[in-house]
Amino acid sequence: MITPVHTSSPEGHRLLAQLGNRFQANDTSCRDTVAQILADIRSRGDEALIEYIRRFDAPDITIDQLRVTEQEMEEAVKEVDDALLDTLDRAIERIRIFHEEEREQSWIKTHANGMITGRVVNPVDSAGLYVPGGQGGLTPLVSSVLMNGIPAGIAGVKRRVMMTPPNRQGRVHPALLVAASRIGINEIYKAGSAWAIGALAYGTKSVAPVDVIVGPGNQYVAEAKQQVNGRVRIDMVAGPSEVLIIADATANPAYIAADMLAQAEHDPLAISILITTKPTLADQTNTHLISQLKELSRKDIAEKSLKERGIILIADSLEEAMTMANTIAPEHLELMILDPFEWLSQVRHAGAIFLGSYVPESTGDYLAGPNHVLPTMGTARFSSALGVETFIKKSSIISYSRQALLEDSEHIQRLANLEGLTAHARSAAIRSGK
Repeated sequence: MITPVHTSSPEGHRLLAQLGNRFQANDTSCRDTVAQILADIRSRGDEALIEYIRRFDAPDITIDQLRVTEQEMEEAVKEVDDALLDTLDRAIERIRIFHEEEREQSWIKTHANGMITGRVVNPVDSAGLYVPGGQGGLTPLVSSVLMNGIPAGIAGVKRRVMMTPPNRQGRVHPALLVAASRIGINEIYKAGSAWAIGALAYGTKSVAPVDVIVGPGNQYVAEAKQQVNGRVRIDMVAGPSEVLIIADATANPAYIAADMLAQAEHDPLAISILITTKPTLADQTNTHLISQLKELSRKDIAEKSLKERGIILIADSLEEAMTMANTIAPEHLELMILDPFEWLSQVRHAGAIFLGSYVPESTGDYLAGPNHVLPTMGTARFSSALGVETFIKKSSIISYSRQALLEDSEHIQRLANLEGLTAHARSAAIRSGK
């Protein structure tokens, strides 16, 4: 399935250089189309929004059916079985417990001369949560609802708005509605793609604009988010999903193969990487990749991803493997080694770190608690997972007594005059009599 390559070989050097420079801008082929859609929504509002929904999703939907009703929410609960409700409640509890720890506090520092400085932490007023349709509504991405909606709620965002495309009949999958209801989201609109992002950013008669837009989507959604970035905050520009597994002689090749396939089934562009210090483990992993692939519902996607983007590297030591991991800065980093906690301090750049052989990446996707919205394409060097901080902003506090200003006035004037800003200098001088 994947030809193993030694890190010191010319091919190994080429692959490592390629991985270290894998950042790519969004597919620009849809840029002009998305710009036109956004302009259309901005100028024609609801009229344009409903036209796009009819053309691409639900041909008979009307503007009064755009927002999900209370009745639809109530009916959704009846369509979801108790087992799923139990799973949702467990996931919600775990995600909430984890993100509660991310809360930031306002603070104030007082000085003896009467100067007061500090910072006030406030949530944004509103956030838009985009949830993809998932194969025409057949595979509802409930985890996206939870991972985006729960941190926003903990941050204190008063208005959380969910956008998700309807099916041909103008319905939203009941599991999505139940997941949203379970975490207190009741403002839900049946719109997808770039026109949904436009409505969230610019607002229409039916949809008030928001301050932050988060959530995954196809190239049109990604491009639309990038184009409205600055008018609103967005979570991140996401690239193909990726996993890097570091494995020593103690690792189980069946587990490695399973986790590489779990990543590969996302998308043909997904990247699955194994770096191992045991050459025979590479061959054993290949054997398991081939045998496990046959059992997958998305085997064609996974096979294409592994053949075109899968990488197996043989390293001389764990030290070398860790150095490479920090250079690659993967979205998901799995340490299937004898004592992963011993090596944790060596990891500087990774979106999420999975320690040990009994923690598949899917634990992070669904149930462990940490957020699954993670930096990709090497941006883990400077970016973090989505969290409560995505939905807050911080304001500085400054207060001076007369005594404090007298002590600082001369210094303020000196810096202001140096920069040629005499009015700045005078604003301090006029208060201090100097």
